[in-house]
Amino acid sequence: MSAMKLALIGGTGLAQFPGLDDMREAELTTPFGAPSAPVQIGRMGSHELVFLARHGRQHTLLPGEINYRANIYALKTLGVTHVIGVCAVGSLQEHIHPGDIVVPDQFIDRTRGRREDTFFGRGLVAHVAFGEPLCADMRAGLAAAGGSVGAQVHQGGTYVNIEGPAFSTRAESQWYRTLGASVIGMTNLTEAKLAREAELCYATIAHVTDYDCWHDTHADVTASDILTVLARTTGVTLRLIHAFVNTWQPAGTCACRRALQTAFVTPWAAVPPATLESLRAIIAPYYKEQS
Repeated sequence: MSAMKLALIGGTGLAQFPGLDDMREAELTTPFGAPSAPVQIGRMGSHELVFLARHGRQHTLLPGEINYRANIYALKTLGVTHVIGVCAVGSLQEHIHPGDIVVPDQFIDRTRGRREDTFFGRGLVAHVAFGEPLCADMRAGLAAAGGSVGAQVHQGGTYVNIEGPAFSTRAESQWYRTLGASVIGMTNLTEAKLAREAELCYATIAHVTDYDCWHDTHADVTASDILTVLARTTGVTLRLIHAFVNTWQPAGTCACRRALQTAFVTPWAAVPPATLESLRAIIAPYYKEQS
């Protein structure tokens, strides 16, 4: 089995992670700017764990304002190998209830092309495989951990990632249902894309807080309602994470950790030195091999 250094990216309702031992904070800088917040580094039992608040400590960043590149790059430089993105989502299916947890396996991208969702460009072209955008090994472990703590976990499903910050129209919400999507949110696809480029295993814990705006007998989602549900149910997510950290071991066969092996198109000699330097933490193994 391979070693694991786990990071959690906390979303709405999870701006700090309680219960870490020997906790310290680190303010990091990256070639892409500063992460959303200082990083918490501590221990959970015998495991080192890194925590980062996606929206900032006081939830000051809109989904489209988050510096996703800096967040993922910072985790990479800390030696993180596996990332769990925790988020609040709306349900698009009757059988997925508020309070449930979904561990999705697919995404639909409804962002508007305004987010920096790749490390590449600036003279270096690379294309990673993204047919399976979330780590299957981690997904299975999270689902098992959820079952062990009594959570209602739905394993698999499609997460629609909208731009926000407004919630969907009713027509959009109904359309996503016709596509067979399970949940709707605003953040995790961008993280998953960058994690794949950084060769980090990434999976999502999607905490269901509402029925978006499609359900005839439930009120349309509001931000205050989301926070109310999270205040009651975040404990389930925390127990799931504790169970996962204390029981799961990576198999060491995951393709996520080798995503760049066949991705590069540009000859190294043609890449500007500034680009090479800015991507050192990500490309170093391949650049050394081929230069």
